Amino acid sequence: MNTEWRTYLVTQESRSAGRETAAIAEAALAGGVDAVQLREKGRPARERYELGRRLRDLTADAGVPLIVNDRVDLAAALGADGVHLGQSDLPVGVARERLGDEAIVGVSASTVPEARAAADAGADYLGVGAVYATDTKDVPAETNGVGPERVGAIADAVDLPVVGIGGIDATNAAPVAEAGAAGVAVVSAVTAADDPRAAAAAIREVVDDAR
Repeated sequence: MNTEWRTYLVTQESRSAGRETAAIAEAALAGGVDAVQLREKGRPARERYELGRRLRDLTADAGVPLIVNDRVDLAAALGADGVHLGQSDLPVGVARERLGDEAIVGVSASTVPEARAAADAGADYLGVGAVYATDTKDVPAETNGVGPERVGAIADAVDLPVVGIGGIDATNAAPVAEAGAAGVAVVSAVTAADDPRAAAAAIREVVDDAR
């Protein structure tokens, strides 16, 4: 499956201005996002599963992959297209054993050595960041704001699609794409927007123009 994604939505209902994640995802899909990641850290597994079933239907109808953050078991239960792993999560090979050879396995990387290790392990794409300083998730100070330059260094070091993440919106997405990222992953820039569909479309347009 293609992983050259331009706009990648990462869900987080706590940053959705009181709106349901499924409604945000539906609007973002209409705005042109080409991948959706179910994150929702902090919610019980049962709630994540029920939400994931709704997102699975929406993404399947849109022809867009559904990726599950961290939880290989949840990805398998949902029949998701893949999983995104952090540096402290299960190894790529274990995730692929559980999900099958066709599964998409992404890995977070903030340094060139991490990126090369993930590529050697068989990752399908990399999430690189935090590109700009962000408080959306717990990020060590030394990697909270690595900048587009780090995105470029990692994109040059590995033969994998790179998605920049962290503090990205329509005003600063262009340098990330220009540095070599295939696209950008966003949370609040879409989930907290007054018009999530328009926000997603604006980011998609910026990335398309910069590529």
